[in-house]
Amino acid sequence: MTEVNKPPRPGGWTRFVTARPRLSLLVALVITALAVLAGSGVADRLGSGGWEDPAAQSTYATKALEREFPDSQPNLLLLVDAGRSSVDDPAVAAQARRLTARLAGEKGVIGVGSYWQSKSPALRAKDGHEALIAAHITGDEKAMGDTLDRIAPHYRGSHGAVQVKVGGLVAVRHEMQTIIKEDLTRAEMIALPVTLVLLVMVFGSAIAALLPLGIGIVAILGTNAVLRGLTEFTDVSVFAMNLTTALGLGLAIDYALFIVRRFREELSTGADPLTAVGTTLRTAGRTVLFSSLTVAVSLAAMLLFPQYFLRSFAYAGIAVVLLAAAAALILLPAALVLLGHRVNSLDLRRLFRRGRAPKASGEEGTAWARMATLVMRRAPLFAVATTTVLIVLGLPFLGVKFGTADDRQLPSTAESHVVQQHIRDGFPGSPGGGLEVLAEGSSTPAQYTAYKDRIADLPGVLRVDGPLVKGQSAYFTVLPKGEAVDDAAQRLVGELRATHAPFDTKVTGTAAVLVDSKHAIAERLPWAAAFIAIVTLLLVFLLTGSVLIPIQAVVLNALSLTAMFGAVVWVFQDGHLSGLLGFTSPGSIETTLPVLMFCVAFGLSMDYGVFLLSRIKEEYDRTGDHNEAVRHGLQRTGGLITAAAVILAVVMVAIGTSRVTNTKMLGLGIALAVLMDAMIVRSLLVPAVMRLTGRATWWAPGPLRRFHERFGLSEGEDERPVRGAGLHRTAAPPRSATSHDVPAHTNGDGSADAGSGDRAVREPARRT
Repeated sequence: MTEVNKPPRPGGWTRFVTARPRLSLLVALVITALAVLAGSGVADRLGSGGWEDPAAQSTYATKALEREFPDSQPNLLLLVDAGRSSVDDPAVAAQARRLTARLAGEKGVIGVGSYWQSKSPALRAKDGHEALIAAHITGDEKAMGDTLDRIAPHYRGSHGAVQVKVGGLVAVRHEMQTIIKEDLTRAEMIALPVTLVLLVMVFGSAIAALLPLGIGIVAILGTNAVLRGLTEFTDVSVFAMNLTTALGLGLAIDYALFIVRRFREELSTGADPLTAVGTTLRTAGRTVLFSSLTVAVSLAAMLLFPQYFLRSFAYAGIAVVLLAAAAALILLPAALVLLGHRVNSLDLRRLFRRGRAPKASGEEGTAWARMATLVMRRAPLFAVATTTVLIVLGLPFLGVKFGTADDRQLPSTAESHVVQQHIRDGFPGSPGGGLEVLAEGSSTPAQYTAYKDRIADLPGVLRVDGPLVKGQSAYFTVLPKGEAVDDAAQRLVGELRATHAPFDTKVTGTAAVLVDSKHAIAERLPWAAAFIAIVTLLLVFLLTGSVLIPIQAVVLNALSLTAMFGAVVWVFQDGHLSGLLGFTSPGSIETTLPVLMFCVAFGLSMDYGVFLLSRIKEEYDRTGDHNEAVRHGLQRTGGLITAAAVILAVVMVAIGTSRVTNTKMLGLGIALAVLMDAMIVRSLLVPAVMRLTGRATWWAPGPLRRFHERFGLSEGEDERPVRGAGLHRTAAPPRSATSHDVPAHTNGDGSADAGSGDRAVREPARRT
């Protein structure tokens, strides 16, 4: 007895997410509202530091000095400007002493000192018109920020014969935190409406366009609640909020694009909404799940690093990726069941088609197919040319110089930046940026003196102050001759640590923190790279069953990032386009930024790679024709990947409008990486390389082939193994009338028109 064209019953997952769609959406709405409440005020609890290694020598010394000698770590600087007068003028000196005494009486402020008390040359400008009052604000970052907000207005501005500006590390970090929150709000105001317009252009339907945006908002709000909860247990960087917004919108839109597009394709074949959702979840849903895992793996690698700046991005990134995928696989199917064919309602593109003929059905898909055919016909040329271009674009990264985040991350008009720039340009040495040597253990004055003399004889030392002794601890302040974190200062850190002393010594200061941070990253980078590579290789193998494709995916993804790294050095380190983009180049790249950008961009590249490979694999399983599978895969996903990349790039560029240089670098750099990956690597390099490797692309040894047959996943219907010509492939089972293969001709968004196609709709096979 046979059954002809009987629709398959919805699977377990489809039944679960579509059984009560209205209830599912209501529960989601309630959970989202709770997330809004739980995540409120999260920005105020986030830190603006996190670049140091908690286990490093410099971190230990910093904490010990803050505990034993709090005045050794000034984090608040008042720049006192005497105008045309000298800072030694009696009226100026009297006013400065009153300000110093007043600051010493403020709650939460300790270790107050000034040039007028110590007469230290390091606290007096070379021209004699400016001098410094230094102090230390106590507490955690929030407490320090609150203290600064309370006292700064009373010191900033005119005071008789002097003008005062507020600076120092606490002012830099507080101003950075404030600017990031303001810029993030502005970025969201830019990204949301522009993204909606682009989605309308891609989908045509305003209803369909709102779905990805809603998924993104749910993911962002949920991640804010997760971050708020994490702040109860660990430090989280304020910079992570930028990644939450970017990935929340970008990935949610990617996943929703893929699912809605496939749902519309199934509807166009005559399937009812419930059957279309079931087929969509078995195909595009699997790909979305796989893609989210690959992105999460790349971001999880940052957990291997000790700096909470990097770990914060892992917290935020993993949360937002998994929430975006969950919303796309749970909420979106429920909404699609309720909408049904109304998902195509409100086609706003009709407003722009009046008076001119519409594009032919399938025109975009045909164009991608023609391009794939051209690339594969000239595969060696395209492979060599694109690889050469990418390598050349990455060459500037060979000259990278690593530094630390400082006031130059802020706009040139920011008060704390102005103060630090005055100090760099006009003061001898590096006040506030010197090195401190902590000495622990019993010692004699003669031993301290001998050690101080040995330090003073080092070639990079401008002056040594101290020691200041308290019990069995003491510290020396060492001013380097050049910049606080230049190469000479970093070499001086090593020389200080190698200088013999009859007591235990530990070196801290800005340059020492940088040296230790670079060491921590270099030590863990191979492990992080190996983790990403191994897990990515495994996941792509489970998707494709091929040994070669996972290797190609890792290598080509890494190659797609070269342009980003080259541009980061050429623009942000070397200062090209700094006037146009509105930033001050510090002459270096913050040490953790390349790691962060690699993990994020690599994950997004894998996201697009999975979309393309899953469709190629589905077609190869059906036909066994390698070249046709590559052509068909690019035809069906080229427009989708490009649209998703453009939308994500818009979100990242909106983030890149930030006035903080690191955020600007992150946004613009990843936007470039995403566009290069979608338009160059996926469109040209991948089909060229797969044409060169031919059917050997799908080879796997017997044990691995059997492993994939048992545990592997792929987009498409449940499959049974088939063997032929020594190569592994699988054949899809017969498909019902409501879930037969989608015609090739597509609308601009990749959705199919019923009855159209450049090949006939295949007749459904019988099932006995």
